[in-house]
Amino acid sequence: MNVKTGTKRRLLQVCLFCLVVMIVATPSLLIGLIRLEDDRSPFSTAFPVTVNPRTKTIIDDKNIEAYLQSDASPLQASAIVAFSKLSDFFVSFVASFSNFAVDHGLALASQEKVVIIAPGARKEEVATALARTLTWNGEEKKEFLNADEGFLFPGMYVVDTNASPLEVKTAIEERFNENILSRYGTTTEEIVPLTTALTIASLIQKETIGTRDMRLVSGIIWNRIFVGQKLQLDATLQYVKASKLQNGQWWPKVLSKDKFIESPYNTYKHHGLPPTPIASPSVAAVVAALNPLRTDCFYYFHDKDGDIHCSVDYETHEALIEQFFNITK
Repeated sequence: MNVKTGTKRRLLQVCLFCLVVMIVATPSLLIGLIRLEDDRSPFSTAFPVTVNPRTKTIIDDKNIEAYLQSDASPLQASAIVAFSKLSDFFVSFVASFSNFAVDHGLALASQEKVVIIAPGARKEEVATALARTLTWNGEEKKEFLNADEGFLFPGMYVVDTNASPLEVKTAIEERFNENILSRYGTTTEEIVPLTTALTIASLIQKETIGTRDMRLVSGIIWNRIFVGQKLQLDATLQYVKASKLQNGQWWPKVLSKDKFIESPYNTYKHHGLPPTPIASPSVAAVVAALNPLRTDCFYYFHDKDGDIHCSVDYETHEALIEQFFNITK
């Protein structure tokens, strides 16, 4: 890990620890954090949409663009999605922290635990955190795993220790319905089906750091879809690899040989989108999936500092990688 990147990660972890301490000690902050993903706006009744898969176009709409760049947009205002790349830490830390909170008599009642579903967490991560926190047995964990991937809405939940898997799933579904489904209008559904938007949003969530690159990556994904190019996204290989290994490493490092794994989720082998979402996307990621940035780029990568670089052609893409990572042929 790059020293600067490692320092940034540690700082984020410290900030997250302090944030959770404040939230548990001050319940009003908990409500405030939950509402970050539910920020109402002029587009609260229905998500805006500027992409049209049928015509293979992305339209310019000044009103929508102004909204997407305003503080009211989840792309600008949602702090919780900034931790999307720390999902492993985010979920496991809070699962153990809730025990700490109860032991020290903080705001939670004795029969309540805090669980956070991080943006970009897959359902196995969530089930593992819940099972550990609520002491579910194998059958209860398996029951929860019947939930559909991509529909476990990210956020902080205060859960009764006696809650059944069905009760927890119902609570999560209610949050999803309130923040996603209720804002997904019939017109938007006709243009981009919800499952398509969630799938693309999950890819965006795992392929970006925070929210600043989401629309650019969305634009590149849509560009590839428009021309029938394979998506070739490492996040899908991570999803496949962890599914096969089942060793608790939910987002393992990708190796060159992984590109040959046989799976419908392997976007290096198969054209089009994977069959389902690969993780739980945030509202910001869904908005980005529906409103990609118009770009000529088809390729991108993040450098050691987390900055994104995109290119129109593969030759330029390769040259930039060699430049930023000091690769010599």
